[in-house]
Order: sequence, then structure tokens, then C-alpha cells
Amino acid sequence: MPDAHTHTHTHTHTDGDAGPDSDSGRGRSLLRRLRHALGDVVALVYLAVCAVLLVWAIVVAAADDSGESMAAVIPLLATAPGSFLFLVLPDGGAMLLLAVVLGALINATVIGWCSRALRRGGGRGTAAS
Repeated sequence: MPDAHTHTHTHTHTDGDAGPDSDSGRGRSLLRRLRHALGDVVALVYLAVCAVLLVWAIVVAAADDSGESMAAVIPLLATAPGSFLFLVLPDGGAMLLLAVVLGALINATVIGWCSRALRRGGGRGTAAS
């Protein structure tokens, strides 16, 4: 008669199956979370608005012959505070573009996570009134 308290566990990992404590397992989980956050409808709408503002700013700046266009401020403000982190990069149009794009991606990720958390509601991390 087998002992009811005896348990045997066999757990093997193959090269393609990373365990929960491995670096590649955490990396895939982070990438999956980012993809889900950026795939949220609210985050996608925010990214679309940022893209439209960026294209508008580029067109207005290109059409301005005086070189004094402040149109780039609008996409920077729309992607703040994420874009402000990258304003310390060297001056130039490419760095401004990089700051706006990275700021928009950072903010869209946060917006996506918040949107999913609010839709989930009543889950962990909510405060009771």
C-alpha cells in the first residue's frame, strides 16, 4: 500500500522551455506585457494622435522659411514627461524626433497598462473605500 504523504515531482526544462526564474523567461514575459500594453485601443489612439502631431510639426517647420517655428513644442508636450527624458541628447532634428518617438512609446505603454488595469477593476492593487 503506497504512502499517501509521499509525492514525487519531476520537472524538466528543455532548451526552448525556460523556467520562470530564468532570464529568457522574464524577457519574454516583459515583451509579452509590452505588446499587450501597446496593443490596447487607448494606447493605439494615443500613438496615432502623437504621430499626427509629429507629422504636422514637421510639415509646419519645413514650410516656415524663417527657421523660427515652434511647432516641435506641441509633439514634445504631447509626449511629456517621457520625451523630456531624452531632451538631454545632443541637439538636432534627429534627436528631437527620437525624443518624441521614445516618449510616445513610453507613455503609450503606461496608458495601455493603466487602461487594462481599469478595465480589469476590483483586482489586486485596488484600494477599498
